[in-house]
Amino acid sequence: MSANSKYQSPLTSRYASDEMAYNFSNDKRFSTWRQLWLYLATAEQQLGLTDITDAMLDEMRQNLHNIDYPLVAEEERRRRHDVMAHVHAFGVACPQAAPIIHLGATSCYVTDNADLIILRDGLDILIEKLAVTIDSLAQFAVVHKDLPTLGFTHFQPAQLTTVGKRACLWLQELLWDLRNFTRCRTDLRFRGAKGTTGTQASFMALFDRDFAKVEQLDELVTKQAGFEKSYAVTGQTYLRKVDADILSVLASFGATAHKIATDIRLLANLKELEEPFEKHQIGSSAMAYKRNPMRCERICSLARHLIALSSDAYHTTSVQWLERTLDDSANRRISLPEAFLTADIVLSVLQNVFDGMVVYPKVIERRIKQELPFMATENIIMAMVKKGGDRQVCHEHIRVLSHQSAYHVKAEGGENDLIERIKNEPYFEPVWDELDALLDPATFTGAAPQQVTRFMESEVQPALAPFTKVISNKASVQLEV
Repeated sequence: MSANSKYQSPLTSRYASDEMAYNFSNDKRFSTWRQLWLYLATAEQQLGLTDITDAMLDEMRQNLHNIDYPLVAEEERRRRHDVMAHVHAFGVACPQAAPIIHLGATSCYVTDNADLIILRDGLDILIEKLAVTIDSLAQFAVVHKDLPTLGFTHFQPAQLTTVGKRACLWLQELLWDLRNFTRCRTDLRFRGAKGTTGTQASFMALFDRDFAKVEQLDELVTKQAGFEKSYAVTGQTYLRKVDADILSVLASFGATAHKIATDIRLLANLKELEEPFEKHQIGSSAMAYKRNPMRCERICSLARHLIALSSDAYHTTSVQWLERTLDDSANRRISLPEAFLTADIVLSVLQNVFDGMVVYPKVIERRIKQELPFMATENIIMAMVKKGGDRQVCHEHIRVLSHQSAYHVKAEGGENDLIERIKNEPYFEPVWDELDALLDPATFTGAAPQQVTRFMESEVQPALAPFTKVISNKASVQLEV
C-alpha cells in the first residue's frame, strides 16, 4: 500500500514541526532503548561485572542507530513482544555484546525510561517555543499599549482599555503556562533500574545482595540519562500519575490558547484586529471577499483535542492495578505523542498569529465614538457641577438626551448623536468648550498604559530572561497548510 492508501495522522502529515515529530519517532524511541541498554551495561561494568568488556560496550555504541526494522518486525510477529524483538535485533548487530544486553532488566527499564527521556525532551521543545511565543505577543502589547479600545464584559460594551493591556491578559495566562511547563520539567525524574515489580530483586541477585551497589547502579544509569534523580519507588512502571501531571499542564495551555484565539476571532468579526492573511489566501470558495480567521480556528480546533487528551491520562492512572497492568500501553502510545504534537502545533500557529497580527485603529476609533458619549456622561455631569450646576438637575437632562440618542441608534439606525444633542441644549452651554477634552479616549483608559509597562518590567522580562539566546535566534513561523 502507498502512503496515500492508508490513514496518516494529520498531526504529522500536515502540522507538526520536524523536531517534535522526530522526538516521538521510531528512530528516536528505539535508538534511545539501545542507549539505555548501553547505560545499563556500562554501569554494571563499573560496578564489577567483569563479563562485560570494553569491546562489548564499543560494539553497542557503534550500533545505536543501526536498527534493522524488517528484522524487528519479523521477530515481533514471532515473539509477540516488542522489547524482546529489539533485544534480538540489537544482539544480531552486536554479536559480542548479545549475551549481556538487557542483563537484569525488565522491559519497562527501556520502555518507561525511554518515555521519560522523550517526555523530558518534548517539554524542552515546548518550553522554548512558549518563551518565543510570549516574546512575540509582548512586543505586540508594548507597541499598542497606548491605543484605546472598547472593553467588553459579557461581550457588551464596557469601559475603555487599550489594545496592549488586553494583550497582557493573554500574556498573563501564557506566563502561567510557562511556569507550569517549567515546574513539570523540573519535577520530572527517571525510573532508573528498578526491576520487574520495582523491588530491584534481579539486581540484588546480580550483585550478590549488595544493596549499596544496586543503589549505585540506579544512580549511574540515572546520571548517564541526564536526570538528577530517579523516582524513589516504582512498581513495574513509573507511576502513571506522572503522565496525568504532564497532560494536565498541556491541557491547561490548550485552554489558554483556545481563549486567546477565540478573542481574536471575535475581534476579527468586529474588524478591529486580524490574524495574518497571505496575498493569495482564499477565505471562501464561494464568497471571494471573505477573510476567515483560519489560523485561530485551527488553534481552537486543536486546543479542544489537547484538552480532551488529558482525560486519557486520568483514566489510565486510575486503573493501574497494584504494581501495574498493561491496559495503559496502547492508550499511552496515542495520548502522549498526540498531546505533545498538538501543543507544539498550537504554539507554532500562535507565534505565527502574534508575529503578524494587524490592528485597525480607525475601526476601533469609530466604535469608541459610538459608545463613548454614553460613558462620558458622568464626566460631563461633574464638569457642570464645577460650573455651579445642580447634580440632580444635570443628571435628568443627561438622562433624557441619552434615551433620545439611544432610540435614534437602535430604532432609527443612526449614529450616536448624544454630544450633538448636548451641544444643542442651552443648559450645557457652560461646558460646550470642554466637550472635546471630556471625550478624549485616552482619559478613559485609566492606568492601562502604565500597567503594560509595569507588567513587562515585573513579570514578562524576568520570566523570559533565561531564554534570551533562544529568543534572539527565533525565526518566523511559516505555515505550509
